[in-house]
Amino acid sequence: MLVTDRIAELQERGFCVLKPHFPRSLIQACRDAFWPILLDYLERNRDQPNRGEHRHYLAMPFEPPCFAPEFFFDAGILSIVRGVMDERVVADQWGCDVPVLGSKHQQLHADYRRPLFPEAPDLLLPTYMLVVSFGLTDILPANGPIEIAPGTHRMPRDQAQRSVELAEIELQPVTLDLGDVLIRHPWALHRGTPNLTDTPRALVTIRYVRRWYADCSREVNSLPFAVWQSLTTEQQNILRFPIEDRPSGW
Repeated sequence: MLVTDRIAELQERGFCVLKPHFPRSLIQACRDAFWPILLDYLERNRDQPNRGEHRHYLAMPFEPPCFAPEFFFDAGILSIVRGVMDERVVADQWGCDVPVLGSKHQQLHADYRRPLFPEAPDLLLPTYMLVVSFGLTDILPANGPIEIAPGTHRMPRDQAQRSVELAEIELQPVTLDLGDVLIRHPWALHRGTPNLTDTPRALVTIRYVRRWYADCSREVNSLPFAVWQSLTTEQQNILRFPIEDRPSGW
C-alpha cells in the first residue's frame, strides 16, 4: 500500500479500498462476539428500523474482542487519514450499519448533510471528516454493498445529483472481502443496495474528524474505564468517546 497513492485516490474519487488489510482472525473474533448482540437487537427492533425500510444502525460495543485497538490505531489507515486531514484527528463514532432481507435501494445521499457554514452550503472546504469501514462478513453483490458516485464530494450537491441522474457519473458498487477496508469521504453521494440474503450485512464504521469538529449525529456507546486505561496515552488522545465508570478525580 502506497500511502500517497491512496491519499490521491481519496482526494480525487472520494473513496479508496485497502485490500486486504485487517487479519481475518481479528474480524472473525469481533464478529463472533458481536453477532449475538446484533441478532438480539434485530429481534427487538425488527419493526423499528432507523435507517429506512429493513435497515438498522446500532452503536458498537467497546468490550474486546468487539473492540480491538488494531481497528482504531492502524498505522497505515492513520497515515492516510492524517495525510488527508492533519496529525490531530480523533475518532468519535463507532457503529454498524445493517440492511436485512427486504431492504431496498436507498435514495442517493451524502452523510452529515448539515454544512459547516449554512450561509455557504456549496463552499468547497478542506476535508474535515472521513469514515473507515469494514465488513464483519464478505460484502458481496447479493447482500447490499454501498454504491458511490466518484468525485461528487468535490461538486455542489445539486450538480452532483444531476450528474448521477443523467448517467454522466456512474455509481460504483464497493464489494469487500473479509479484511478489506473502505475509506471514504462522507460527502461523496452514495446509497445502500438491497440485501437479498437471509444473513444481516454488518458494515462497521469508525469516523475520524479534525479535533475541532464535533456533532451528535450518531449514537455511541461509552468506553469502559478499564479498556480506556489499558491504552497508551497516544491512543487515548485519538479516542473521543464518553468514558464510563471513571473514578472521581480523573
